[in-house]
Amino acid sequence: MLIRYKKNYEKIAMGLLSFMPTEKDLKALQQTMKEYEQNDRWKLFLWKEEDDIIGIAGIAIVSDEEMEIQHLSVNPSHRQQGIGKQMIKALQSLHPNMALKPNAYVAPFFVKCNILKDE
Repeated sequence: MLIRYKKNYEKIAMGLLSFMPTEKDLKALQQTMKEYEQNDRWKLFLWKEEDDIIGIAGIAIVSDEEMEIQHLSVNPSHRQQGIGKQMIKALQSLHPNMALKPNAYVAPFFVKCNILKDE
């Protein structure tokens, strides 16, 4: 289940975001968290199964018609189970009137999962 990020999930969110190539540096990671907390156009979501948070997805609202997935990460022990795809579908259902585009770091996952359609 996709849930909105809350400040009390900060440590788990930072841990999951740290799997992203752009978030290996602590200062960069802290800046990213600050942006999600302060920028109204950036939204962070966590994926929860039972009592565990095992994934994270971050989007930026680009326009009224488009959102960009900036971060998508799943705990390594839960990968290869379709959780990334489930997160993307949940994001699409939250914003059904918006096109969902990946950034350069998330695009390879879209291609691998055949999510990107010919444009």
